[in-house]
Amino acid sequence: MDDEPPQLPRIDPSIAPSVGFPPPLVFLGFLMLGLLLDDVMSLPPIPMGRAMEWPGFGLMMAGIGLIIVSLGMFSAYGEDPQPWTPSQAIIARGPYRHSRNPMYLGMLMIQLGYALWEASMGVLAFVPFAFIAIDRAVIAKEESYLRRKFGKAFEDYCARVRRWI
Repeated sequence: MDDEPPQLPRIDPSIAPSVGFPPPLVFLGFLMLGLLLDDVMSLPPIPMGRAMEWPGFGLMMAGIGLIIVSLGMFSAYGEDPQPWTPSQAIIARGPYRHSRNPMYLGMLMIQLGYALWEASMGVLAFVPFAFIAIDRAVIAKEESYLRRKFGKAFEDYCARVRRWI
């Protein structure tokens, strides 16, 4: 029949991304390193720290909200959000229309928001390190897997939607 959607090639579902650790621990680890750096180096607070307290709190809440909505999309698709599990679909709805990695973006927003909320120069200093670690050690592996699994469908998605924002 002509009205049936095209079928993706069947690939062994045991093949999965080679991400071997929970990405939230990366963000938490860099946040803790930032707090340690504040303590050990007696770093001064971020300038205008008190003025940034509420924007930082808002950024953290927005990051949490983005993660919750993104997890809801995984649930709606019957997917497991753990990055080392096989995927059966490309999620391209909700926040995934604007970012291929809204959960990681949400985690980054939480770390940046926390740095502003607490006026922590150390936590702020580690935001770029968290970004690079997730981008290179997690997202690159996930996307390599998704390219192998979904081929052109994933390439088309990548052409429409940016990696972060």
